[in-house]
Amino acid sequence: MDALIKPLRAGKPDGKPADAKVAGARPAELDPAEFLAAAVKPDQPRPSRGEAEQAVQTLLAYIGEDISREGLLDTPRRVVEAYDELFQGYHQCPAEVLNRTFGETAGYDDFVLIRDMSFTSHCEHHVMPFYGKAHIAYTPVERVVGLSKLARLVDIFAHRLQTQEHLTAQIAAAVDEVLKPRGVAVMIEAEHTCMSVRGIGKQGAVTFTSRFTGMFRDNPAEQARFMSMIRGQR
Repeated sequence: MDALIKPLRAGKPDGKPADAKVAGARPAELDPAEFLAAAVKPDQPRPSRGEAEQAVQTLLAYIGEDISREGLLDTPRRVVEAYDELFQGYHQCPAEVLNRTFGETAGYDDFVLIRDMSFTSHCEHHVMPFYGKAHIAYTPVERVVGLSKLARLVDIFAHRLQTQEHLTAQIAAAVDEVLKPRGVAVMIEAEHTCMSVRGIGKQGAVTFTSRFTGMFRDNPAEQARFMSMIRGQR
């Protein structure tokens, strides 16, 4: 199922609700600023490291902990350091990862598929992890990108607060915009701890999202072949 990504956090200019469906409508285009540059601007105001550690202390006190006990004395520093690692994608540029391509393809004209790329991201609603696998295919026009670059692209977007739908759309849009292939197919399958370890508590439930552009969007046979190769023997 092709995930229809609505304009994010905004209504439509004509006043209709953002989730209004139009028959035959294609997925909304993302703003290139969302996927071509680092998310944090050099001049963007940000709290200091000390303020961030103080915020962690506040949360520890809120849950009822004694922030002066030995086991928690260094926890604020460790949490902030973990955030620096987990959310490093805000400081990385997706376009730069895809910019180096290779032209020695011997006229290759079928799609390139990388499947089962593991990732861990964090849900923007509860800041809890979701994790799984990403599968990306694209049909190149003369030039191809290094295979590890697509894995790096997944990691950049995954190391930001996300929804799975948005993550899927960003990956597809970046590959489509930078490489300008004949088509892009992205599927993500993930388990969300915000519903497996809290709330409804449904462990093992897996969410699937997909996004197709170009020949994959317009040709159901190519979509089916993509899905077949993903689901092939592992």
